[in-house]
Order: sequence, then C-alpha cells, then structure tokens
Amino acid sequence: MEILSKILIALVALEHLYILYMEMFAWETLGRKTFKGALSEDLFTPTKGLAANQGLYNGFLAAGLIWSLFIADEIWSQNVALFFLGCVVVAGGYGAFSASRKIFFVQALPAIIAIAILLLK
Repeated sequence: MEILSKILIALVALEHLYILYMEMFAWETLGRKTFKGALSEDLFTPTKGLAANQGLYNGFLAAGLIWSLFIADEIWSQNVALFFLGCVVVAGGYGAFSASRKIFFVQALPAIIAIAILLLK
C-alpha cells in the first residue's frame, strides 16, 4: 500500500506540473485546445496573465506533493501529503462548482483516491 500511495501522490503531482505548464507557458495553444467550448476564443490572449497565476499555484501544489515523497519521517511525509492532497481536493471541488463538473473527476477525484490509499496504509 505504501508504494501505491507514493505512485498516486506522484501522479497527482505530475498532473499539476502539466497544469502549471499549460497555464503558464501554453495557455494560448494547449489551453485553447483543452478548454475548447468552455471559453470564447477571444478570451485566451487577455487572460494569459490570469492563467499564468493559476498555473503558479498548481506548481505549488505539485511542489508540496513532491516534497512529501522525499521526507524521511513517515508521519511527517504522510501529514504533508495529506495537506497538499486536501488542497487539491478543495481546488478541484471549487473548480467543479464554479467552472465545470469535469474538474472534479480530473483533479479532485484522483486526490481523493490518493488520500484514501494513504490513510489505509
């Protein structure tokens, strides 16, 4: 279970690194493809700075999850992972409520599964 929890934490972190990249560096290309239909085509250029700010926050979530994988003390590692996974769940829940239900399944649900496995180990 410990290996599975670390794999899930790493996958959630990788997802947030991807979101960081898309929102900070590829908003007008990859972001446009990802959010096709959700945002008007003419909004991508004016919202580039806002998206970059969101990407930075996703990077902080990824950094915290990656940090948790390198903490030697098992209790501290678990607590740090739970904190950052909880932040992902809150962000995903808010995104699902305010923007698109799909965000719950893409962002919050993987973090919820990682929390469940982490607590079962």
